[in-house]
Amino acid sequence: MYDVKKSNMSGHSKWSKIKRKKGSADSKRSKIFSRISKEITVAVKEGGGSDPSMNPRLRLAVLNAKGQNMPKENIERAISKGEKDGTSLVPIEFEGYGIGGVAVFIECLTDNNNRTVAAIRAIFNRRGGSLGTKGSLSFLFNRKGIFNIPVKKEMDMEALELDLIEAGAEDIEVDGDMMIVTTALEEFGKINKKLEELGIAPEKAELQRIPTLEKKLTVEDAKKFLNMIEEFDENEDVQYVYHNLAMTEELEEALDEE
Repeated sequence: MYDVKKSNMSGHSKWSKIKRKKGSADSKRSKIFSRISKEITVAVKEGGGSDPSMNPRLRLAVLNAKGQNMPKENIERAISKGEKDGTSLVPIEFEGYGIGGVAVFIECLTDNNNRTVAAIRAIFNRRGGSLGTKGSLSFLFNRKGIFNIPVKKEMDMEALELDLIEAGAEDIEVDGDMMIVTTALEEFGKINKKLEELGIAPEKAELQRIPTLEKKLTVEDAKKFLNMIEEFDENEDVQYVYHNLAMTEELEEALDEE
């Protein structure tokens, strides 16, 4: 492995492994397709039309759809919806705390703010958490670009890593059949462009909120917290949920045993 600038991503990569091994609410195919469909719809309306070659935001959304094997007709349906009524979906964010004071950042796309606010607040209350004020937790997360790239036998891994480092990769980790590349927010477009030039299609490419400071809980409390995260994930208006729960060895072992 080359001397890539590290960015305290160990916790993130562990969560990535757990989610890939164990699966999660967000990994259910119907949820994935719903989330990507919304991204495509909004991208058409806000990114500049229905032609992916002229709309970078839409091109990325379609790329993610293909990476998740989303049927072509689903993609076309989402694009068509964006051309007709994409303005009905608006972004809304929530910040709060779960059990033990673990920070939670939630990104939603909704056509009914009142419904979404009520649902998110109810989950926080039911699970022993509390909804905070906007901006109260932003300092606990950094925006990073995350690329999940399937590893193939024909790939020259050393050359690929060098190319990605030159394009701005901060962290590169190979976990079995997946390469996880992390980049600064400002370098996200460069990495995406470099992959296009190399003819490599990531399974997923997105901006995520990575915690700057993690918080440890007992295994029992951590499981309770993760139940709350799963409930957020299952809400139809929720696109992404981020938190700063530390993935301890004890917790990782407990999740592996389930």
